[in-house]
Amino acid sequence: MIRKYAVILILGLFVLMLLPLLTELTPFQELSPVAQKYAGEGPDALGSANLVTSVVVTYRGMDTLGEVAVLFAAAAGVGFFLRRKEKRPAPGKREASALLKTGTAFLLPLILLVGVFVFTHGHLTPGGGFQGGVLIASAVVLFLFANRSASVSRTILQWTESLSGVFYVAMGALGLLLAAGFLDSRFLPPGEFGKLFSAGAIPVIYSLIGLKVGSELVGIIDNMRGGAE
Repeated sequence: MIRKYAVILILGLFVLMLLPLLTELTPFQELSPVAQKYAGEGPDALGSANLVTSVVVTYRGMDTLGEVAVLFAAAAGVGFFLRRKEKRPAPGKREASALLKTGTAFLLPLILLVGVFVFTHGHLTPGGGFQGGVLIASAVVLFLFANRSASVSRTILQWTESLSGVFYVAMGALGLLLAAGFLDSRFLPPGEFGKLFSAGAIPVIYSLIGLKVGSELVGIIDNMRGGAE
């Protein structure tokens, strides 16, 4: 009974914390000076049709670097606590149903294709490296559910994660040396506005982020899967 009342009390306090967001929130009538600069100068300066995600990569590139570092720390932590010498399938584990296997065979290439599309076209359409990486990781999860005796090559994951991280930082350094700052994409030709090969180095940076995020999430999933066996 005490536990029930404690849960109700915590939920009530949580509602009180969120209530001002509903009662006192007022929409902005005009953009802030920083937002005006981004919206006014961003498309011409960056050459990207999708300004929102391009701002995240360039103007706020250090924030994105921090997010990638946090995800790397999470993956390393999971790998440390769930590390194992070798991976053995659990005895008596049932095979996946024929429906799941058939659905996976049909959906897996489509999910991978959409994931690659999302992070390679982040400068043109909504999406980007994080979203594309999550889609790729979800495809791997689906594959592992459908093939319970399958395993993920940890060597490939580690090399993919490491190389994408190294090249990501290298792209940032090139922006610092050849353009106006760290992760400044304008050290590569801007290309034709609205085309795939445009927006300078933004598509390359997004692709590297997508590979890094995808490999790190797959590594977390693989470690948790092995730890549960």
